[in-house]
Amino acid sequence: MIQILKYGEVPNSRIFARVTPKTDVTAVVAEILADVRENGDKAVAAYTEKFDGAVIKSMTVAPEEMDEALALVEPEFLAVLRQAAENIRAFHSRQVRNSFIIADRPGIVLGQKVTPIEKVGIYVPGGTAAYPSTVLMDSIPAKIAGCPCIVMVTPPGKDGKISPAILAAASVAGVDRVFKVGGAQAIAALAYGTQSIPKVDKIVGPGNAFVAEAKKQVFGRVAIDMIAGPSEILVIADGRSNPVHVAADLLSQAEHDRLASAVLVTDSEPLAQAVSAEIERQLLTLPREEIARASIDNNGKIIVAPDLMTGIQIANEIAPEHLELMVDDPFAYLDAVKNAGSIFLGRSCPEALGDYFAGPNHTLPTSGTARFSSPLSVDDFVKKSQFSYYTPDALSKVAEDIDRFARKEGLQGHGRSVMVRKEEQV
Repeated sequence: MIQILKYGEVPNSRIFARVTPKTDVTAVVAEILADVRENGDKAVAAYTEKFDGAVIKSMTVAPEEMDEALALVEPEFLAVLRQAAENIRAFHSRQVRNSFIIADRPGIVLGQKVTPIEKVGIYVPGGTAAYPSTVLMDSIPAKIAGCPCIVMVTPPGKDGKISPAILAAASVAGVDRVFKVGGAQAIAALAYGTQSIPKVDKIVGPGNAFVAEAKKQVFGRVAIDMIAGPSEILVIADGRSNPVHVAADLLSQAEHDRLASAVLVTDSEPLAQAVSAEIERQLLTLPREEIARASIDNNGKIIVAPDLMTGIQIANEIAPEHLELMVDDPFAYLDAVKNAGSIFLGRSCPEALGDYFAGPNHTLPTSGTARFSSPLSVDDFVKKSQFSYYTPDALSKVAEDIDRFARKEGLQGHGRSVMVRKEEQV
């Protein structure tokens, strides 16, 4: 049963405690990365058979397999995918940054040039569930950014095939190439390149502990979006909230992972008790009851705060991946929220709306990193170069200032590189 804690009456260590994975996969992942780097496709195929139980003749998803997937997916779901993709495009199109030029002083031109990343790798998890939503969320911003090559990897089932829903989403999102490989070996293949899988410049997308550790270890050789931990939801709800809705929203995250975090912060003790009872009732009817119950036991909690503003302060300290504000006037509290990945306002905006359909991204900072990180966006798929141009006269006017600065740092050579040009002007 979920624990109920009264803020101010129990130590903060209990309020903010969280069970985290204890298994150290560092050495195992390092061995996989080294093997794939050395042996390419051969190593990838061996790990795919070992971990996924699939014998793959070709890792590449052929065009006819994409066509077959589109034919297998129900037309109604295909329509939902297309509508979700439209919503995601509409939201992320507002994030596009443009290059700029500043030429407001004689002889000086400054600017910034925005360039899409050439090759992007998208990791889409498999295993206990298929995530076509992740395909859309991670691929569409890259397309909007103008990335010319988007490569997707995802683990196959034991039959060597990928879920038709995932392939359909890849088609809708415009993914360029898809490969049947998952786990740390997929990250290695994207980072180093193999005979079949191209080396990319950046890897994005969530995964299990092995995928997260692999991304951490290849960072620097390639860029990554973030190190994703178990999923999180924090609901702030007042006493007028419906306990059935609150419990359902908490369980929507708890069913993700045994280490997922589901937290309610409320100023109402009656609501706390009602939600606790409702969670127990709904768990009995949840197909993923075992996973969700483990999550509630490990990281579930209800925190009773003296008032809603204190609840906001608690949320800012936790910095959750998903934050729901189930209050009468959520916009009145929005400015007070400082640390959250994605914020859901009001009683009719469950986190699942953002997972699939609304348009904002669902690849979000976890484990408190919302204190300094942002959701995946178009910005993640571009890089910026800055440029400067000075005429000889413009440089001559500031040469002595630059020389003075360089001498202060003990770098006379820097100053000399400017002064020799000024002296030529005399």
